[in-house]
Amino acid sequence: MDENTVGKGARRGRPPKKEYDPAAVLQELLDTVDEVYREKQEIKATAAELDLATLKVKKLLITSGQLNYQETELIQRLREEGKSLEQIGEILHLSRASINSYLPYSKVPYKGELSQNAERVKKYQLRRKAVAKLKEEPTEENLWQCIIAFQAYPFFTASGLPFTYELKLGRNGEFTKELFVDRMANSKSLTWSSVRIAFERAREQSGIVERPKALGDIRGISYVYSLLWRFGMIAVPEKIAEKMGGS
Repeated sequence: MDENTVGKGARRGRPPKKEYDPAAVLQELLDTVDEVYREKQEIKATAAELDLATLKVKKLLITSGQLNYQETELIQRLREEGKSLEQIGEILHLSRASINSYLPYSKVPYKGELSQNAERVKKYQLRRKAVAKLKEEPTEENLWQCIIAFQAYPFFTASGLPFTYELKLGRNGEFTKELFVDRMANSKSLTWSSVRIAFERAREQSGIVERPKALGDIRGISYVYSLLWRFGMIAVPEKIAEKMGGS
């Protein structure tokens, strides 16, 4: 191939840079945050779901009109009257940071943030589709696709302890069927067989699964219990659901 027809990045083996439409990425993020907030009904839980700062989620919800604060209207009215942020702070007894937290976004995020936001939306959509597919067809293959999609996701045990897991690639370039849980750093990984057995037990259950051990004396069941609940495979008591939801 003629070298002149190949870009420098391609000659060096670099992937082509992605170009993002700032307005489209921002709108997609706004729509996604709105969707998650309507489901979670809580800013903190929405932030955890999308790996965003709570303050950013609040501002995004204000920007989309999902949240309305009296302070937002007062601040915007005072700004239209020509008041400076310092004057507004004195009038409303708010710090500059507090004033900013009540205002919608007015600038397009910088390029690095655009790519991060696009990736967050992509991961959320991937997880949502994986869960929907598993609910529709509760097979081991669809369960495994959920496991892949939820890597690094912030889970909580029934007692409220946070944890995440990751998978490792084998020599064949595919994920090995072991879940490396961050809270199990000094022990063996969570095996696929444990997840699979608990999954089969869950499919046999009807009604609320009161506690992890109700699925059996399975190694790592406290973690698998949380996964199966998040994937929509089991129902749990309301108090436990609150803890596993990060509340």
